[in-house]
Amino acid sequence: MLFCFVLSSACTIFASRNVLTSIIRPMAYTSFQFILLYPLVFLFYYCIPASWLRMRNIFLLLASYLLYMSWKPSYAVVLLLVTIVTYAGARLSENMRRSRLLLWGTVVLSILPLLIFKYLGFINDTLVRILSFVGLHVELPGLNWAIPIGISFFTLQAVGYFCDVYKKRIPAERDFLTYALFISFFPSILSGPINKASLMLPQFKRIRPHLDYSKCVEGLKMLLWGMVMKTVIADRAGLYVDTVMPSYHFFSGLTCFVASLLYTIQIYADFAGYSLMAIGVGKTLGFELTENFRRPYFSYSVTDFWRRWHISLSTWLKDYIYIPLGGNRCSKSRNYMNILVTFLVSGIWHGANWTFIVWGMWHGLAQVVEKFTGQQKCEYGPWGKAVKILITFLLVNFAWIFFRMPTLEMACQFIARIFNPSLPLTIFYDNPQTLALTILSVALLVMKDVRDEFFPKRLPLMNSRHLMVRWSTYVLLMLIILLMGAFGGEQFIYANF
Repeated sequence: MLFCFVLSSACTIFASRNVLTSIIRPMAYTSFQFILLYPLVFLFYYCIPASWLRMRNIFLLLASYLLYMSWKPSYAVVLLLVTIVTYAGARLSENMRRSRLLLWGTVVLSILPLLIFKYLGFINDTLVRILSFVGLHVELPGLNWAIPIGISFFTLQAVGYFCDVYKKRIPAERDFLTYALFISFFPSILSGPINKASLMLPQFKRIRPHLDYSKCVEGLKMLLWGMVMKTVIADRAGLYVDTVMPSYHFFSGLTCFVASLLYTIQIYADFAGYSLMAIGVGKTLGFELTENFRRPYFSYSVTDFWRRWHISLSTWLKDYIYIPLGGNRCSKSRNYMNILVTFLVSGIWHGANWTFIVWGMWHGLAQVVEKFTGQQKCEYGPWGKAVKILITFLLVNFAWIFFRMPTLEMACQFIARIFNPSLPLTIFYDNPQTLALTILSVALLVMKDVRDEFFPKRLPLMNSRHLMVRWSTYVLLMLIILLMGAFGGEQFIYANF
């Protein structure tokens, strides 16, 4: 299986049309740098004697910071600042009586870099527009600096840790290096999962005497399927999406609808593929990261969708926003308001744009309606469940349009174009070969998820007891990457958030 990983990596390198371009890109799981460097990290890590636990952790910490700095060295200053603030805040909260000043001071200082880098420009533009409405034409200073990669993820992880210590759920971590590794651990720093300290800190402190072969093989399988999801499914769907959605005025309503469906597939395959690869890398090093996806497009309600989609974020929102607001242990009207506030925060977290706010409120309102009508559960039998799955999918699909489009106006125009009866019922495609590859890639994802959701014990191809079946599956997936992969695709979508 280790040979399978090396071979698939080599295939990916040589299949890329722009190898030289990928060499100078910032490092990501599908980049040349990662494919080249990760086996070295793996080997060096296990070359350090297991009894030298602290040395292993120092090595992982250095590797995490160096890999993070491959994007831009100055970003590491922000990462270190958030780490120091939450570490110090947690130690203070453990050694003194709980103080709201300490709580809010630590939280504000922790999220301040996030607010400055991600939202100050949005606030600036909003103020300029508001002032222009009342006749005041003021030009405020522009704020066009780059956003540190992964800042939303490691900030939430750090704030979650501090809140857990403050609430006495876990003790404060005394070893700064161990805590710094928890915040910066390279498999999950760019796009999650958002791991809990109670899950990860004990693993960093536990001596791992030897390579766990079964866990390593499981991790490599995740890496292989994650690569398929990214290069074959997400990036291939993205070719169509990136052609149609920015220039929707030139395409029919049916073409726009197909593009919206493919974006729904793209963002799932892209983000779930990244999460699988992150979890897989963690497993090869002996760590268990948080599960992040559980076939979300088979949800029978929007409420159920958020139990399956970006599980680590929905868990964070529940633990640190929804429950502190009162959760469902209050009046119905207050409960509905708690849901709306939680998903308003979710929308704002995803991006500094009114489109993300609408996207978040769409999901919040859908859940309020489900609770009000009692539709958050499924009690209609198999056919009723199928109908609810379809309705939920369409609701989520149209919400993704706001997520994808740059402005509210363009999102509304795109949706209006879908429902415009005067437009011809034609579907755009480049050529039959591209169309066939796109259909096959989507079908591959659907078959995999249908099997995992409804028939988990049937056709265990990668987990088969038979050696030939397993290796035939590995080789087939590598061939699919070579023959169907859309190489040279963009960075993982959620790395932007």
